[in-house]
Amino acid sequence: MGESTPAGLDTSTMHPARRYNYWLGGKDHFAADRASGDLIEKFHPTIRTTARENRAFLRRAVHHLAADAGIDQFLDIGTGLPTADNTHEVAQRANPDARVVYVDNDPMVMAHARALLDGAGATCYIEQDLRNPGAILADPQLTDTIDLSRPVGLTLVAVLHFIPTHQQARDIVGELLAALAPGSHLILTHGTTDFATPHERAYAEQLLRGGPADAYPRSHDQIAEYFTGLHLIEPGLVPVSDWRPNPDAPRPSAHDVALYGGVARLGD
Repeated sequence: MGESTPAGLDTSTMHPARRYNYWLGGKDHFAADRASGDLIEKFHPTIRTTARENRAFLRRAVHHLAADAGIDQFLDIGTGLPTADNTHEVAQRANPDARVVYVDNDPMVMAHARALLDGAGATCYIEQDLRNPGAILADPQLTDTIDLSRPVGLTLVAVLHFIPTHQQARDIVGELLAALAPGSHLILTHGTTDFATPHERAYAEQLLRGGPADAYPRSHDQIAEYFTGLHLIEPGLVPVSDWRPNPDAPRPSAHDVALYGGVARLGD
């Protein structure tokens, strides 16, 4: 890290955005983030593959919405630290008029965003928490940037599994979708232990009981409930590496990725 840190930043406590940056090979993380990342990597040795595949899924999904589905505005919640091919970059390559609102609760994300978004078109960052969807939706920066009366691409990528209970996660998704116009789309990924061995599953549960883990893996059926009332587009809810993959790229196993992803449309 550089010598200065943003005001209000707690460097002694792990943050998922900085830990994810660590797994992706970035430089924007602290000792607490690396310690947490290393602990999870002991349980899931291919976690860096998971992070890369999650990012690749995001690129493919956003490109599909911007290039093929006519979506020209995006709400990306839990976006994390900027890296290559951010949502606005992918969307604006397909449609230079695409508008993007990013939401994250880490002050470091905000600090990086100010520099990244200089001259980036109709794009803004909001420092807010997924657990408070009403505040996100009411933020004047959001309503100044995107028009909720028109279709929006809602992006919840590798963030919903930080919500401790399945019902709370369902409620959050439901509140966000209720504010969106017909024709909007949901892009979602979520961690799972469906493909883990019994030993790996037991260790994951031990980490959650012991406190160091903060992500709550869920089953395919549970994650599918977040798409209730939506029309899943092909190939449905699948391991992220299997969602419209590049046919020329190597594809890791579902076990190594341990992440489901899907894209769905809010009907008329």
